[in-house]
Amino acid sequence: MRVFYYTFIMEKEIRWLLREKYFGKPSKKFDADVKRLKAGQPLDYVIGFTQFLGCKIDLSKKPLIPRQETEFWVDEAIKEISPKVDGRPFSGIKVLDIFAGSGCIGLAVLKNVKNSEVVFAEKDKKLVEQIKLNVKINKHLFSNSQEFKNRCKVVASDIFSGVRGKFDYIFANPPYIPKTKKPKIQKSVLDYEPHGALFGGEDGLFFIKKFLKQAPEFLKENGKIYLEFDSFQKKQIEILLKKYTYKNWEFKKDQYKFLIAAEKFQM
Repeated sequence: MRVFYYTFIMEKEIRWLLREKYFGKPSKKFDADVKRLKAGQPLDYVIGFTQFLGCKIDLSKKPLIPRQETEFWVDEAIKEISPKVDGRPFSGIKVLDIFAGSGCIGLAVLKNVKNSEVVFAEKDKKLVEQIKLNVKINKHLFSNSQEFKNRCKVVASDIFSGVRGKFDYIFANPPYIPKTKKPKIQKSVLDYEPHGALFGGEDGLFFIKKFLKQAPEFLKENGKIYLEFDSFQKKQIEILLKKYTYKNWEFKKDQYKFLIAAEKFQM
C-alpha cells in the first residue's frame, strides 16, 4: 500500500507540474523537472512558485514554502481586521510581517486589507531580495506606482533590529521547530528547505522568546500580534506572555484541529 500511495502522489505531482509550469506541453525541461521531483525535491520548488491567498509567490531563492495552515490563520486574521478598516478614509493601518521569508503573509495583507501599509522584516539577505521580487511580481495589486511605494517597505532585520516605528498588527511566523524533532520531519523538508526558517533552538522557543520580549515596544496602543507556533508549546508560550506582562491572549487551532497556528496577543 505504501508503494501504491507513493506512486499515486508522484503521478499527481507530475500532472500538476505539467499543468502549472508547462501549460500541458511536455519538453526536455519538463523531463528534467520530473527527475528533480523523483529525487525528492518539493513540488513547489520545482514549479518555481506557489499561490497564497490570491498572491503569486516566487520561490526561486528557496524560502520556506508557504504552508496551508499558515494560509488558513492569515486568512482568519484578515477577516478579523478587514471590517475595521473597510469603508473608512485612508488611515494607514500599519502592519509588520516579521520573519517574513517569502513575504507571502504581508502580500496577502496588502491584497486583502484596504488602507494597509506593510513593512516586511527578514534577516537573510537572500530572502530580502526574494521579498522584493515577490512584491514586484504582485505590483498589480496596487492601483498605481505611488500607492505601491507608499504601502510597502522591505527591511533587513534580525528580529526587530532594523524595524522602526509602531504597528497596529504584527504577523510573525518564526522558526519554532525544536532541533530534537529533526528525525520526525519529512525528508524533503530537511534536505531542501532552509533550516534557518525551521529550527528555533533546542526547545523551539529561541526566537519566540526574543520576539515576545521586544514586540511591545513596536505595538501601538491596543495593537495585536498574530503568532504561529506548535501546539505542544502552548504552556511555555503562556508563561512567556505572563512574564512579559501581556494583558490578554487567545489561542486558536488551524483547519487540522491539532496545530495551534494563530495566536492573538493584545497589550
